[in-house]
Amino acid sequence: MQTLKSKIIGKGKPLLILHGFLGMSDNWKTLGTKYAEAGFEVHLIDLRNHGRSFHSEDFSYEVMVEDILNYCDLNNLEDINIIGHSMGGKIAMLLAVTQPELIKRLLVADIAPKYYPPHHQDILNGLNALDFDKITSRTEADEQLSDYISDWGTRQFLLKNLYRKTKGTLAFRFNLSVLSNAQEEIGEPLPSQKSFNGKTLFLRGSKSEYISPNDTDIIHVHFPNAKIETVENSGHWLHAENPKQFFEKSLHFLSR
Repeated sequence: MQTLKSKIIGKGKPLLILHGFLGMSDNWKTLGTKYAEAGFEVHLIDLRNHGRSFHSEDFSYEVMVEDILNYCDLNNLEDINIIGHSMGGKIAMLLAVTQPELIKRLLVADIAPKYYPPHHQDILNGLNALDFDKITSRTEADEQLSDYISDWGTRQFLLKNLYRKTKGTLAFRFNLSVLSNAQEEIGEPLPSQKSFNGKTLFLRGSKSEYISPNDTDIIHVHFPNAKIETVENSGHWLHAENPKQFFEKSLHFLSR
C-alpha cells in the first residue's frame, strides 16, 4: 500500500489540509504554521499525483478518500478537523458523508457538492506545451506559459510545482499525463443520497463563481448544518488572496 506524503506541524487537535487540483501541500505552509500556533497538529498532505506523493493511473474521488483513510489509520488519527480547497474540498466532502464518525469539523473552501464541467483546458494545454528539453529555467517556463495563461498569479501557483529532476533538467512534481485526462472526474458531484450532519463551514471567495447563491440548496441537502460565509476581496484561491480573513473565519469555526 502506497501512502501519502505530508508535513506535520505542531501538537494538539488533528487538522488535515487538502490542497486543490495542480496544487500541493506547500501552498498551505504559511497558514498551516498559524493553525499549529493556535493549538492544532496540522497535517499538510500531498494528494496522489501531486507534490511529493506517489503517482498512479487510478484517479477518482473514491480512491483519494481511501488514501486519506489509510493515512489516518497509519497516523492513528480520529475525530479530525479537515480543510479542503477546491478538489481537496470535494475529497473532504466525500470523506465526511461516507465516514461521518471520523470528522469533528469540516471546512470546505470555494467548491460546492455539484457537478462542474471541465474548465482547466487552457491551463493543461499550456502545461503540456512546455518542452523541458529546451526550457532550463523558471523564467523561461513562465514566458512560454504566458502564451496560454495571462494571469501572473495563476502561472506562479503552477510553477511552484517545478523542480530539478536532474542537474540540467526541470520537471513538474504533479503527474501531468494522468491529470490531463481527469477533467470529468474532477468535476464529479457528491453522490445524491449522501449527507453529513456535523459542523460544516463553506467559505467562498467574493470574486469567485465556484459557489453561487443558487448553490445554497444543494449544500444544505448534503450538509444540513452548514454555514456559508464569504471571504472578501478574494477569488478561487481565497486562502492565498486574503489569508488574514480566511484564517480568522476558519479559526473561529475550528476552535468553537
